[in-house]
Amino acid sequence: MSASVRPYLTTDKEACLALFDSNVPRYFDSSERTGFADFLDGPNGDYFVIEPGDEICGCGGFAAGDRGQAHFTWGMVDNDRHGSGLGRMLAEYRLHAIESSGQFQEVELFTTPQIVPFFAKFGFAKEGVEKDGFAPNMDKVQMIKKLNLTTQGP
Repeated sequence: MSASVRPYLTTDKEACLALFDSNVPRYFDSSERTGFADFLDGPNGDYFVIEPGDEICGCGGFAAGDRGQAHFTWGMVDNDRHGSGLGRMLAEYRLHAIESSGQFQEVELFTTPQIVPFFAKFGFAKEGVEKDGFAPNMDKVQMIKKLNLTTQGP
């Protein structure tokens, strides 16, 4: 499948909200939609969309976290396209952008227990779990990936 990643535009908001809706209730709780909509009005950090052709089928980004680490933000792929490789493409794109910036020593993300194996494939390790952290019966798992950045000498 040929797809491209490009920076998010505010005109992409409705398409991204539709992606969110396609993943409720399995991966997101409907109570999170307002927070995502607010985020889309002015994303913090870098945010991207995936387009195979002219249809947006995925979105996600990253920003600087509270402790100077990179933090994955609001990543998702249309529910009907799970298993198509688009989630992998989005994760790899974000990791490459973070590593290329040279600004971060680690990447943090928060996800649900069912997604932990997906991110573990990229070297993320589970650091903690907050019961009902996203919503009732939707635990919040913190995962960290240490980056192996080499310092360029003079």
